[in-house]
Amino acid sequence: MKNLFFYGTLRHLPLLEIVMGNSGTALDVTADQLTGYRVSAVAEGPFPMIAPDPGASAQGILVRGLTDQEIARLDFYEGSFAYDLRKVTLDSGTQAEVYVPQPDLWTPDGPWSLHEWEQGPGAISVIAAREVMGYFGSRSRKEVAGMFDMIRTRAASELRAGASLHGKDSFHGAIEVQSRKRVYANFFALDEIELRHERYDGTLSAPLERAVFIPADAALVLPYDPQRDLVLLVEQIRLGPIGRGDPTCWQSEPIAGRVDPGETPQQAAHREAKEEAGLTLERLETIVEGYPSPGTSSEFFYIYLGITDLPDSITGIGGLDTEDENIRAHLVSFDDLMARVARQDVANVPLALCAYYLARHRERLRSDSTKGTPKG
Repeated sequence: MKNLFFYGTLRHLPLLEIVMGNSGTALDVTADQLTGYRVSAVAEGPFPMIAPDPGASAQGILVRGLTDQEIARLDFYEGSFAYDLRKVTLDSGTQAEVYVPQPDLWTPDGPWSLHEWEQGPGAISVIAAREVMGYFGSRSRKEVAGMFDMIRTRAASELRAGASLHGKDSFHGAIEVQSRKRVYANFFALDEIELRHERYDGTLSAPLERAVFIPADAALVLPYDPQRDLVLLVEQIRLGPIGRGDPTCWQSEPIAGRVDPGETPQQAAHREAKEEAGLTLERLETIVEGYPSPGTSSEFFYIYLGITDLPDSITGIGGLDTEDENIRAHLVSFDDLMARVARQDVANVPLALCAYYLARHRERLRSDSTKGTPKG
């Protein structure tokens, strides 16, 4: 049995219970503090660190009597962030251990507030912890640490799903998930699920064995210049056509990218426009929010039309070297875009959807643009 002192995110009991296995046993928790240590925010992540500081005191909780299994789970979780246990004496006089980061790994970034964390990234962290602890016993701490950015991105997608606008007129029947097994996880994830669901006549279906592909939510934006009546398309190699055996592996499409934790889909659309094409968008019009392939994938698209200026100089090669992107930008007239759609020369469904939206609203957008300042 061990006594541990928690000064950071694990003071949030819902997170602590997930990490320790939701055993249902009552924890022996009391408030305590550790003089001679300072808690700081970490520049590299939404969590704090602790370090010796003779003039400071760390507020936290003392949890007594933790079992070897609970310690093993805590070591796995904290070790994924490169934290290890150190023996300390708390202000109450209790001998305990505290997770301290490995030297020179994280960058202190000012004070850290548990309340602000709970109001901000805390909900994502709780969801992410479920996935992290799902790898306990099957993956190493180092492997999980390497996946953590995508784990948080998937968690943010799950949190965002609770705020979706659709479903008012849909059937909401009972669903029994009898088993769910993660058979692959890295940049994406794949789960095998056995479930039963309520049928429209009120009965339950037979057990169904299914699989679901779990990527991140994505923001897509088609830039449009209403005065020049031009759109900007980006072209890059895509694995979908390669996997299908399609000879056309470089695809024309809207600007697109995942929605990162802590940003809105609209912010992601603006960021991706800047990263992929060097564009500053004037404003966004929402085209649709939805699943491109709900039968097999959790992927959710936020698709926009981005009103902007599109000078001839905007074309060329772009993308982020850090993400190994090699993207070519093209300017295409509205008429040429619709001609491509009509002859089935657009294999990207979001692009075709954007084209039809633009066709529906083009007259309004062009009329509105003439009320502004003409371009030189």
